[in-house]
Amino acid sequence: MTPSFSPSPQQKLWIERWQRFSATVVRYFHIYAGWLVGISWKRFVLLSLALLIGVNVLKNLPPFTWRISEQVEEHDHGAVRRQAKLEAEAKKAADQARKAVDRAEKGGKKVADKGVHYEVKIDERGVRIQPVRSAASAASAADGDDGEPKANEAPAISIDFPKSARPEDIRAAIDQAKEQLSQLKQEAEEVKEAQEAAADAQAALQQAAEEAKDAQSRKRVTIVHAGDSLVDLAILWILASAVIKAMYKGRIQAEVKAAQAAENAESEALKRQVIEARMAAMQAQVEPHFLFNTLASIDHLIETDPPRASQMQKNLIALLRASMPTMREANATATRDLGRELAVIKPYLEILKVRMEERLQTEIDVPEGLLSAEFPPMMIQGLVENAIKHGLEPKAEGGTLKVKAEIVHGKLAVTVADTGLGFGRAATSGTGVGLANIRERLQLLHGNRASVTVTENQPSGTVVTITVPYRSRNDEGATA
Repeated sequence: MTPSFSPSPQQKLWIERWQRFSATVVRYFHIYAGWLVGISWKRFVLLSLALLIGVNVLKNLPPFTWRISEQVEEHDHGAVRRQAKLEAEAKKAADQARKAVDRAEKGGKKVADKGVHYEVKIDERGVRIQPVRSAASAASAADGDDGEPKANEAPAISIDFPKSARPEDIRAAIDQAKEQLSQLKQEAEEVKEAQEAAADAQAALQQAAEEAKDAQSRKRVTIVHAGDSLVDLAILWILASAVIKAMYKGRIQAEVKAAQAAENAESEALKRQVIEARMAAMQAQVEPHFLFNTLASIDHLIETDPPRASQMQKNLIALLRASMPTMREANATATRDLGRELAVIKPYLEILKVRMEERLQTEIDVPEGLLSAEFPPMMIQGLVENAIKHGLEPKAEGGTLKVKAEIVHGKLAVTVADTGLGFGRAATSGTGVGLANIRERLQLLHGNRASVTVTENQPSGTVVTITVPYRSRNDEGATA
């Protein structure tokens, strides 16, 4: 035999907490589902759109998105190699510029300053090529003048004509001056180009140094997006809410319908019980009075007319035998066939005929085929009792009572007609409670398909007709 598992106190505590938590979750789920069912689909769509817009706004704001800054030290070997190459090129360009200047100075010529141009003059003495400074260059030269000759002063060229100069000699001197001037310009341009190349190499070297410095120390910024999953979560929430709204509404409607059906069934059962109790009370009030009167009549007839007393006793026995069992069945099934109802009515009328003698004539007109038709119990008996008590018995000459059954427009119509004083005209007239109970019972059993009508009979009396749907107990499938 395996021992039963008994949780420890700590486990019991966790179990209790879990049960409380699950109960709380279920309770809030029903609250949320009930709220979803209570709103319209249009409002649900608008709220869903508002949720998506709000989530898209919030996902880019703290605390769902933040920045992380960090200093990163990197060693880029390619950048180092590029820097070394640029330094070598810069040194080479500087050397070339320096050599060009040295060559110009060794040749006994000075390099022209920037902003200096030459002016050529020809007169009777010869050709004069002199440098002319611009206004800005002249001002800077004046500011820096300390009485010493400048190393970079532009050279001047002077060619004197001999006194016995011929035109051919003058032309040759001019050509010589042009060649010297052209050579001077060429050397100046070479020096200028070498200086510009050196300056470009120096700038490239400085830029490479700055790039290498930036490459060695770099600030890295990382953006963390923790709110990206909010959009997916919102979409999942909306889809789950739509499913809950669609399914939970059907469940609530089914529960409401079931509750209404149970309530209606309980209400109808209570009404039926009340009406049956009223009918039983009426029956209990009628039967003792009827029994006492019948027994008294039998006792009197035993002395005066024994054969009639014996017949009356047989009718009483038949009445009790027919009414007692069928009354219990009626309370259980609420309907029985018309033939068993007549089995109670016939001995009852025979007993009354003995008591009233010639003052009461009876007629029962029910076709044989309608004896199996379903009919609520004790209704015909109540109508017959009312007709005798309030219509025929108070009338001195009495009258006739007729019970008739027929099919009218596919329904079973049972009529109790008398030729008594008329409805409500006797001193013993009741309050109409009996007819009200019959109407209530018919409403519970058949709804609007059954009815009770009360009319005046000609030349006197009352006609009461009960109409119910026709249905034979021998053929359960046949309905009107």
